[in-house]
Amino acid sequence: MPSRRKFLKKSSVASIGMAGLDVLNPFVNDIFSPLTLMNSNETTENLIGLYGPWAVSLIESKLPSLSFRRNEWTNLAQWREMAKQRLVERLGVPDIGGMPQVTLKKQYEYDGLHIEELTWQLPYGRPTEGILLKPANAKGPLPAILAFHDHGGNKYFGTRKITKTSNQQHPLMKEHQQEYYEGMAWANEIAKRGYVVLVSDAFPFASRRVWMQDVPAHLRRGLNDNDPENSENIRKYNEWAGEHEHVMSKSLLSAGTTWAGVFYAEDKKALDVLCARQDVDATRVGCAGLSGGGMRTVFMGGLDERIKCAVCVGFMTTWKDLILHKSYTHTWMTYVPILPNELDFPEIFALRAPLPTMVLNDEDDDLYTLPEMKHADKIVGDVYAKAGASERYKCSFYPGPHKFDKKMQAEAFAWFDKWLK
Repeated sequence: MPSRRKFLKKSSVASIGMAGLDVLNPFVNDIFSPLTLMNSNETTENLIGLYGPWAVSLIESKLPSLSFRRNEWTNLAQWREMAKQRLVERLGVPDIGGMPQVTLKKQYEYDGLHIEELTWQLPYGRPTEGILLKPANAKGPLPAILAFHDHGGNKYFGTRKITKTSNQQHPLMKEHQQEYYEGMAWANEIAKRGYVVLVSDAFPFASRRVWMQDVPAHLRRGLNDNDPENSENIRKYNEWAGEHEHVMSKSLLSAGTTWAGVFYAEDKKALDVLCARQDVDATRVGCAGLSGGGMRTVFMGGLDERIKCAVCVGFMTTWKDLILHKSYTHTWMTYVPILPNELDFPEIFALRAPLPTMVLNDEDDDLYTLPEMKHADKIVGDVYAKAGASERYKCSFYPGPHKFDKKMQAEAFAWFDKWLK
């Protein structure tokens, strides 16, 4: 499977503004030269040139209107209610019906785990496929984790990115897990610690992806849905899907919703499915994910109080970072119109306060600048301090690039154990 960098070089360099993938392209510096994309001198060198200082001044001159850091906000509960209501409005969360009917397709044991392959049908699109894992022969209701897969410039795969259900693993998924998870299927690993773990395909990944047969022929670039597991076909599909993101985003905005809003609506259904199970203690549920999964953790963790503990990995920075330096490294799924006037990005996650919350960052993560990752940490920390819950927030920085490796997994799992067991 091509790395993030190779993927963007081949699929998006010609239309860097359209691709909107959750990936960094080191070749972009050559395209934009002499414009420097790092923040060595943000007054003149940034993604939008001389317009950068003006654009960032629109939100930087004062605290966002719904920031709990503002002096006028003194009541935590009132702030959370008001800010959540506004966030839901900005997301344009669509109504996608009630509790879906869940079908058990298959169940078996592997890797010391009981595994169920599930599907449920939403009012639109193809059925959502999910993987549920728990310790084999587990007794009684267990704490649970809603595990979010990453983006990775790879829409062909979803649940398989963070699970392993047999020895016959797709070679691209072996590479993916080695690159981002140090060879681990992290959903399996936390399930082994005594959790019921649910992973479902996000919109529009894997079972929820856009099929070639469903779009006009002139947009298909000669691709079709035949021989789908072929690695070369997957590579071509992922290139197409990356460049299709701007089309999807424009269509969603035209429909009065946002990509993040659709994520939240569908992830809530997955949470409904998880919490409704008799083998789950619905009072002890957490969520986590890397990258695009970290973004979904921010919105789900910030909005749904059923999530008692949340760990965001590799997706924490400020709107300022995206304005000046890093919007081109991120998927169109990230952006919510108007919201930066009211909440900085870290404050979405801080809506959880005082519930236990963790952020794990990589110091050499190309998707963000280190100063703004640290600023984001301070923002969440300040909210938790004002809420009198500093001991329930933790942020750690690890050396290396964008990843969720074994050491980071160990810290995340211990955090879940502390608060959910």
